Amino acid sequence: MNALLKPIEAPIEARLEPMRESDLDAVLALELQAYPHPWQRKHFSDCLAGGYQAQLLMADDTLLGYFVAMPGFEEAHLLNLAVAPSHQRQGWALVLLDALVLWARGKGLQWVWLESRASNSRAVQVYQAHGFRQVGVRKHYYPASNGQREDALVMSLKLN
Repeated sequence: MNALLKPIEAPIEARLEPMRESDLDAVLALELQAYPHPWQRKHFSDCLAGGYQAQLLMADDTLLGYFVAMPGFEEAHLLNLAVAPSHQRQGWALVLLDALVLWARGKGLQWVWLESRASNSRAVQVYQAHGFRQVGVRKHYYPASNGQREDALVMSLKLN
């Protein structure tokens, strides 16, 4: 197991840090654990080079999770959010969403948008618990097994 992904004993004191190119080995290790169709290093590198908001959630030297968001006109688009499987169901996704919303509000943005796999009911529940509402469906948006495609639920959160 990657040293940055080792389990932590409770209680955990976590902090946010900007994602850097030097963090990508640990980020990719978590990405591979969290998703059946993970992002590649180039996706993360391109986002960092583009100045997107990319934050790590750390506990000591352990990577708990991260998010990557693209700013746009009056809105942010959440591109990727992951929590290490060994730390899921502990509220860390909500912490990451709080950090995303705080950043977006600080930029004066009005909306946060995201897509979630239609089959990822746990993620949809987390997003709904944070106030996101489904506003549409993107047909055949995500790659799936055996060359198939999966629909994405389009969700948004209005920032007040």
